[in-house]
Amino acid sequence: MRFRQTLRRWHIWLGWLVGIPMLFWTLSGVIMVWKPIEEVRGSELLRDPAPVKLAFRPIPTAIEGLALERLSLEPRAAGPRWVIESRGAPTRLADPLTGRLLSPLGAAEAGREVTSRYTGAASVAAITRTGAGAPPLDLRRPVAAWQVRMSDGTHFYVDAGSGEVIARRTSWWRLYDCMWGLHIMDLEGREDTHNPWIVGFGLVALVTTLLALLLLPLSIRRRRDRKA
Repeated sequence: MRFRQTLRRWHIWLGWLVGIPMLFWTLSGVIMVWKPIEEVRGSELLRDPAPVKLAFRPIPTAIEGLALERLSLEPRAAGPRWVIESRGAPTRLADPLTGRLLSPLGAAEAGREVTSRYTGAASVAAITRTGAGAPPLDLRRPVAAWQVRMSDGTHFYVDAGSGEVIARRTSWWRLYDCMWGLHIMDLEGREDTHNPWIVGFGLVALVTTLLALLLLPLSIRRRRDRKA
């Protein structure tokens, strides 16, 4: 009897302790599976870029003398562009017709990269520059970028060097991301799935469940003894 009472007391107190995080885990899990992941990511909001047609010299003259790491020909809103990545220097674009380096991407060009492929009904509300040292929480990539904010709350991020749309963040994505941070108990970075909070509460939840499984047959046995 005393053993059963001790187990029940521990089960109750541990249940109160782990009840709130279990509520958060369940609530965040339900919200994260509420919509298809393609809708959360906004996969349908941008068309694929048009294929590049080669009608110019294959190698840009702008790479001469550079410690080249990667050279690619990619489609952009204003036409094909050479994307030049060199060691110790920011990514730059070059004109495939002249081979010359182009000026760094501005706000208007960043907005054009989005609107030329955008399939939704919203309009551009604002375009702001974000730094590589302190990227927005919904980007979390150390890249200098332009944030193109749409009137429906969707954010597109355009790499300031390459002109590539590197992220699309719908309003639902940001809610999903918040729930993910709540789920793993890392609301600041939302990436650490092995932090002390989730490990500690996970162990408490495991002990509470084991106590419940141990108490169940003892309770059934007690009821049978009473009837007898």
